[in-house]
Amino acid sequence: MRITAAIRYTALLITLLSTWFILQTYFQRSWRTISLRSWLGAANKPSSEKLPRNKCGNQKSCPQNYFAFKIISGAANVVGPSICFEDLVLMSSVKNNIGRGLNIALVNGTTGQLLKTGAFDMYSGDVTKLLVFLQGIKRGTLVLTASYDDPATKMNDKVRAHFTELGSNHVRNLRFRDNWIFLGAKGLTNKSPFEKHIKNDPKTNKYEGWPELLEMEGCAPRKMD
Repeated sequence: MRITAAIRYTALLITLLSTWFILQTYFQRSWRTISLRSWLGAANKPSSEKLPRNKCGNQKSCPQNYFAFKIISGAANVVGPSICFEDLVLMSSVKNNIGRGLNIALVNGTTGQLLKTGAFDMYSGDVTKLLVFLQGIKRGTLVLTASYDDPATKMNDKVRAHFTELGSNHVRNLRFRDNWIFLGAKGLTNKSPFEKHIKNDPKTNKYEGWPELLEMEGCAPRKMD
């Protein structure tokens, strides 16, 4: 019995020594090959290796004398729209200045300064409030618009004419629960290139009763005096 116990203790000791030797050898070699960069990960790259963040989180930066913007429409009647201009959020749910219908931000086309915002209920609201707002827009003003829920039930020909004058090509076709985002300007001689429109169609709607949200980013030229 004593011999058997001695053999067991000897075998156990040899196993422990062998394990310790293997671990010691492995970790010494591994720690030599592990660099600080791989240990910390890509998130801690030197600042010179990080990609620069563009204004409004856009994919591309804008050249000099251009304004960066991003407009996102609402999603159904659940998630509100947002309007960002030169890295400043002008309208959003967080700012609590949006509403069902059309959400519009007016910006000075030369300085980029925010002039006014407005949210207009186009389902059960008073459309004359929107008409007064549009009539007061001065020449050289950028007009950023995002729809939410329903942009068109109360829309009449006068409202459509104002947006057409601002450079819209799709406002005349806007209907119940369509999604629409648009950047135009007072005094444009041509149609704006910054516009997206998606129809409310039960066959293609992403949400029950509403189309998918729209997103648009880009660079709007500064109006030079």
